[in-house]
Amino acid sequence: MGQNALAASGTVSATKFHPAGLKPRRRLIFLRRILFILVAAAFIFTGGFALFATHVSGLSTPANPAKADAIIVLTGGQARLDAALGLLKAGKGERLLISGVHPSATRRQLQLATGSDKSLFNRVDIDRAALDTIGNAEESAKWVESHAYGRVILVTNNYHMPRSMLEMGRLLRNASLEPYPVVNSKLDDGRWLTKPEAFRVLFTEYNKYLLALARGIVPVKPSADGVVVVQAAAE
Repeated sequence: MGQNALAASGTVSATKFHPAGLKPRRRLIFLRRILFILVAAAFIFTGGFALFATHVSGLSTPANPAKADAIIVLTGGQARLDAALGLLKAGKGERLLISGVHPSATRRQLQLATGSDKSLFNRVDIDRAALDTIGNAEESAKWVESHAYGRVILVTNNYHMPRSMLEMGRLLRNASLEPYPVVNSKLDDGRWLTKPEAFRVLFTEYNKYLLALARGIVPVKPSADGVVVVQAAAE
């Protein structure tokens, strides 16, 4: 009888404590998996940034780009405007679109600020509706489609070029884009690692580029005014 009682006691103990003993192990395994995922994600993120920064810092301004139908420049610096107007003056495009101009800026002010003569500026169109890179892409797509351009030179800074090409490429389905990166300072050979301001700009732009990639699931469709982004039905 004592043996039966002992056996019964052992059975109860195993039933009572065995599952409880597994809980810490399962929790530890779960935490280890989460840690592995976080470390892997951090490694991928850091490696991606290094590749992005290396690619951007290696971009250079083409010495003599092939002629295109038109030129688009995204506002954000005097160097961009000067480069775009230089291309227009050299006959690298029939017309130039300056996208993202402040609404209060007049054509005359832009002409004086860039030192352009009136005859050259007569071939310039101004977009005041775009507020960001997404808006630049949407307004530029309307402009390109309305003129039926097939080849366009895109002018912006080197660090801004990957995201600009990504956003533009989603909407300009019937036109090819030729990048014309403007380089304000040389950052190749890893020099971006030794310049805090350059590192900050590249890191910020890398995060924006990742968000732009994530936006790839958002559908687009043509409309009477050009290509527009489909809005969520909940709005």
